[in-house]
Amino acid sequence: MSLTSEHESELWQLCSQGDLDAREELIIEYRPLVLWIAGKMHIYDYELRQDIIQEGMLALIKAVDKFQPERELKFSTYAYHKIHGQMINLLERSEKRAPTPVPDEWLQVAEDSSDSTDEDWLNASEAISRLEGREAEIVQALFFEGKKPGDVAAEKKCNVSHVYRLRRSAIARIRGWLGLEGV
Repeated sequence: MSLTSEHESELWQLCSQGDLDAREELIIEYRPLVLWIAGKMHIYDYELRQDIIQEGMLALIKAVDKFQPERELKFSTYAYHKIHGQMINLLERSEKRAPTPVPDEWLQVAEDSSDSTDEDWLNASEAISRLEGREAEIVQALFFEGKKPGDVAAEKKCNVSHVYRLRRSAIARIRGWLGLEGV
């Protein structure tokens, strides 16, 4: 961010008075926060990543519009929670529209192999069974029991973003064991 605290305070003052140029400058200055949060989510699907960024930008705009500088909170902290929350909500909504019982890359192991045999399926099954702890519990609940991330989070008494992190970590680990990192 290239804003000095004095200039930022001035922009918030102008923004609260309805100055659209000040509002736009604040949005542009905090846009990298959206990209940083989206990058932390490690989403490799290009279209979903673009949707996440767009959702984050909408959340940033709402955060700028609703921020109350007189409460003496740091805007980046306020915006982070708004942006991250809206991105997670998008992930949940997209998953409800298109539930996938098992990630496609796990099912593609046999199809992608030139000598497609039962051994490929055993390798995938073995890789899944190598997971331990919370990752194993999350994979079991999401992919084999068909539970929703929000329900799993409630059962495990954790944040839904933690469920998504564990799921991504488990999938990455399994892809590595199966030699599918670059696929």
